[in-house]
Amino acid sequence: MKALPASYQPLGHVMQSVALTPEFRTRPVSRAARLAQLVPTLVLLPTLVTTGIYIFVFVCWNIYLSLSSSTLLPVYDFAGFDAYTRLWRNPRWTTGVQNLAVFGTLYIVFSVLVGVTLAILMDQRVKGENFLRSIFLYPIAISFVVTGTTWQWILNPSTGLEKFFHDLGWTGFEFSLITNRETALYAVVLAAVWHASGFVMVMVLAALRGVDQDVVKAGRIDGASMIKIYRRIILPSIWPVMISVLIILLQFAIKTFDLVLALTHGGPGISTTFPAIFVYDRLFAAGELAQGAAAAVWLLIGLIVVLLPVIALGWVYRKHKTGGGHG
Repeated sequence: MKALPASYQPLGHVMQSVALTPEFRTRPVSRAARLAQLVPTLVLLPTLVTTGIYIFVFVCWNIYLSLSSSTLLPVYDFAGFDAYTRLWRNPRWTTGVQNLAVFGTLYIVFSVLVGVTLAILMDQRVKGENFLRSIFLYPIAISFVVTGTTWQWILNPSTGLEKFFHDLGWTGFEFSLITNRETALYAVVLAAVWHASGFVMVMVLAALRGVDQDVVKAGRIDGASMIKIYRRIILPSIWPVMISVLIILLQFAIKTFDLVLALTHGGPGISTTFPAIFVYDRLFAAGELAQGAAAAVWLLIGLIVVLLPVIALGWVYRKHKTGGGHG
């Protein structure tokens, strides 16, 4: 083995000696550079602080009010769970919870079905796709109040479809969807699905356009029909987008307030009352702060209970797709 010269130094020693020379020393970061790095944090800080106050501080305050004996004004005492027990004995609250369960199920199922169907049809590269996509997406661009008011005009027997057909001479035509206790809830479902299906269509269509076409071509070569390709290949590959859609629709369903207020005002009677409407009435109309706060707490609990399994499903699916689920 050839001997090394006496002047040889390891590479690490050479780099260290070079780094210690004055011309290679790291220059201190200037004050302007440090300020530039802090600008994004400083810009976002007021929003983060305000959001933290409105979410965490007021949620804690609401929970405290629900455990008090507050009525028209806050009373900072401790009354236990009296407001919670009285809440579940209130027929308007229990009816609202039942209505929310029916509405949420129908709203999510039909919004997804209509949206996915429209997305699959649009994925066939039909003529005028941009125009049709704008039409289907238009409802989500308007507020729930406008949606409820518009559908209230359409479904009202004195101004809508029933009056239109009566003016044409078809006097036997009846379409009292929002004035009938048995069908008023389905009028809310109809308006909500019309509002959300275009949003689902756009989300799913964007996901469909991102599917690997080589996999689709392989399925066609194997002789699979388009229905089977969508059912076995394409739709399972866009589950992350579907989970996002479900989370957004679940939040819309649980927090439904302005749509119902504009469409049916919670009636006829209490046939279309919802928990969010009950909270509003207890807090601002009936002067029952404790009971309204207890109802709001139950809404928060319901939102968490419903969303956690969906989020967990998305996490498990993502972990499985990335290979994390294999030992």
